[in-house]
Amino acid sequence: MKGLGTRSFRILLGLGVCLPAMAAPVWAQDAGTSDSGGEEIIVTGSRIPTIRDQGPSPVTTIDSDTIRANGYTSVPELLAAMTQNSGETQSPQSGSSADFTPGAQQVDLRGLGPNHTLVLVNGRRIADFPLPYIGRSNFTDISNIPVSLIDKVEILSGAGSAIYGSDAIAGVVNFKMKEKLDGITLDYRHGRTEHGGGMSHRFTATGGWSTDRFSIAGGIEYLDQRPLWAYDRSIQDSTDDSPVASTRIPRRTFLRYNIDNDTYIDPGADTCAGLSGLNGGTTIYASRPRYGDYDDDLGDYGPGFYCGSKSSIGYGTIISGRKGFNSFGTMSYELSDNAKLFTDFQFGISKVRLMYDVTSWAFEQSSSSADNTFFNAFTGDIDDWSRQFTPEETGGLEMQRSRQTTYSITPGIRGNFGNAWNYELSFNYSRYKSVVRWPQIINSKAQAFFLGEQLGIDEDTGYPIYNANPATNFYRALTPAEYDSISADTVYRPESWTSNLQATLTNGELFQLPAGPVGVAVVAEYGKQGYNLNPDPLALTDYYYSWKDSDGAGKRSHAAIGGEVRVPVLDFISLSGAGRYDTFGFDGRTVDKFTYNGGIEIRPMQSLLLRAAYGTAFRAPDLHYVFTGPGNVERGVTDYYTCRVENEGIDYSECGDYELGIVANRTGNRELKAETGKTLTAGIVFSPSSRLSLSVDYFRVRLDNQVDDLSVDQIARDEADCRPTEEGGGTVLDPNSQTCREAIARITRFIRNGEEGDIASIAVNPINIAREKTSGIDVAFRGSLPTSFGDFTLSLAHSHVFKHSFQQYPGDPIENKLAFDSGYYLPRDKSNGSITWTADALQFTFSGTRLGKLPNYDEDAFIKASYLFNATLQYDFTDHMRGSLTIRNLFDTNPVKDPTWSSYPYYNTSWFDSVGRSVFLQVTYKLGGSAL
Repeated sequence: MKGLGTRSFRILLGLGVCLPAMAAPVWAQDAGTSDSGGEEIIVTGSRIPTIRDQGPSPVTTIDSDTIRANGYTSVPELLAAMTQNSGETQSPQSGSSADFTPGAQQVDLRGLGPNHTLVLVNGRRIADFPLPYIGRSNFTDISNIPVSLIDKVEILSGAGSAIYGSDAIAGVVNFKMKEKLDGITLDYRHGRTEHGGGMSHRFTATGGWSTDRFSIAGGIEYLDQRPLWAYDRSIQDSTDDSPVASTRIPRRTFLRYNIDNDTYIDPGADTCAGLSGLNGGTTIYASRPRYGDYDDDLGDYGPGFYCGSKSSIGYGTIISGRKGFNSFGTMSYELSDNAKLFTDFQFGISKVRLMYDVTSWAFEQSSSSADNTFFNAFTGDIDDWSRQFTPEETGGLEMQRSRQTTYSITPGIRGNFGNAWNYELSFNYSRYKSVVRWPQIINSKAQAFFLGEQLGIDEDTGYPIYNANPATNFYRALTPAEYDSISADTVYRPESWTSNLQATLTNGELFQLPAGPVGVAVVAEYGKQGYNLNPDPLALTDYYYSWKDSDGAGKRSHAAIGGEVRVPVLDFISLSGAGRYDTFGFDGRTVDKFTYNGGIEIRPMQSLLLRAAYGTAFRAPDLHYVFTGPGNVERGVTDYYTCRVENEGIDYSECGDYELGIVANRTGNRELKAETGKTLTAGIVFSPSSRLSLSVDYFRVRLDNQVDDLSVDQIARDEADCRPTEEGGGTVLDPNSQTCREAIARITRFIRNGEEGDIASIAVNPINIAREKTSGIDVAFRGSLPTSFGDFTLSLAHSHVFKHSFQQYPGDPIENKLAFDSGYYLPRDKSNGSITWTADALQFTFSGTRLGKLPNYDEDAFIKASYLFNATLQYDFTDHMRGSLTIRNLFDTNPVKDPTWSSYPYYNTSWFDSVGRSVFLQVTYKLGGSAL
């Protein structure tokens, strides 16, 4: 293919044709002109060669020089600074990340969810992370992509299904790896944090070699990232760090609870004194207001006592430990002047260690059961026992460990024939395998150890009977051997894979019109995709405490055909369009979709571009949404029926005292349809010179048939409306209606003495029901100024969201996801910028990111906007040796304080961390070849 070695080469993602890239390595939207002259640009996104460097839709490009200058140390860190990446995702501190997707991280364009952003490497799909996001949907893990081997990253924040097919609803992120290399480049980076912990080492080697017909290029990276522990940071090493007084109490390491009285059972100060050596000597006799016995003199309940620790809250990692090796490469052999064989390949292996919290145990009749009470014949009371296990008992801090192996290979042939026809035939295969281990408590063994054998069922209460002396095993430190006897590692071996055979045919000059050549491209694809969670078989039963998982395995086939065209209507007007038909086959059924896009470029003068694009997109039914097996998820719900029975005529908004913790019995849905989306972008690019450019682009995205779980709250409301509160009473809804039959059938209640009690569980599954819309504006500026004492370059980008709405069910109120009481934590504004000074061999970059205000924890106000600044100083000692010093979080800024955030670690982990100031020293040396 022509032009692959030119400096004007741009891989452009997305909808339509001629999608633009920046003319220079900056981190804003495309807004510049190019000095490409008449050289041909190969556009991967549209597949049609063109001499234009801009098109109808905006693309953000970040190249390797920008990555280094801004001090990005990982791909998640890089993408977190992008203004279009505005969704709330998991962090290494997230509980759901530890439970469901250990070590993985996501990108979420426009806040529409990670599964609506398509992630590519070298323009090709890679296998999904084999475990589902929050236990629900498949997604692409970006944490294993080595930042040091990236040549450039391109971000299209709009519909791209007419080019790439499924998933590109919110946009596309393409990682272009380094390929055009000469000589051998060695690179070492050392990092450490100012306040201790989290030290890292990274070594990279890249190089290339070629003869007249054969060439090979690639790179390897080795990373050793040490974990950073929460107890290393003073803002989250104790419950005293909570901004809310009610949660500054010690954690309940040993707790007995009487459900009938809603009080704690006092262990006595001497009992806790005997346990004081645990948790590093921080276990004390502690109390919580209001949970003691009623005091007639006070006229209120007194404090409830237990044995606890304030410091054990810090037994978790802020940064996961990771040791890994990654490699990327490409080989080619010229069969003739018109044909070339090629192979792209990748292999990586990582070992990740993280910890979210200590293990714990509480009595429960079955795994994840909401019924945690028993009758204790030893005391003659209703009892409920729970405890956490300390490092002294477990033999140290128990970490979750995972081994992740990824590989992909793409052999193919490309060439040309005739005057202007180019072709490529390739086969891509990618696989992601993981082995995940983490400690669990064996429920039956723990019950036998702490409570002994069950003695039957109490006739008065319906609770199981045990004769358990709390002093025997409960209120004492276990030996590591005793702990090992009631615990075990659960081991998952998930894997996912994707394969795709693709043929493309392009012609940038099919024929000439008065205004220029007409370009066309056609593509045909066939492939398969699959996954298998391969869970621990015991995790699918009641074997482990509070853990009954679901299985999931499935595959699908996929075929597609598409075409594109670019037509220069007039000298200053170009039209472009694309259409694609995709069909997916799975579980004996077919889901198909035709998507299209179109764009227009108007250039009234050389320095001014008016552009607009409209496109449709879709997401095929998610494999895990379809094939997940039955499992338990803990949820909260209000028991509206019981509330109505006990309070005739009460409004549902007044039923807050009837909120319960229940089990949601969740399973997949094999009848799901495709989600669909529509995207509109329109903007202006003004570039009066090669040193100055400005772009302003409007975006609007609509997502229909969005997959979401049935609402447990709505099911509970329907049940209350369908059942009479008294014999012969009336109902709000027809009891014989489908809504009522389904709601009543989905709810299971506890039976006590032959009578119904509280809700025990609700059966749910995903359905195509929700609708989501977002709109806003992206602004980008870039300007450079040469002076007698160096060149200055300023780059700015800003995204402002006008609206972001969500509707779960037709007829439901439309929720504003930007409101402080919406339950979502999405910023309305996000900005980034950098200023670079270059003088001969010296370069200094000062960069920053601003995150707009977010809802507080109580969701009754916003917290203020936050800022993060970095600085990088780079010096070229010779043409082949470079050193750089990067300081991240230059001003050592802590997360924005939220006086209502009572949940540990007392800040929003989706957006903030407490790493603090970090310093990275990097040395690069090149053997042979051109200058750095």
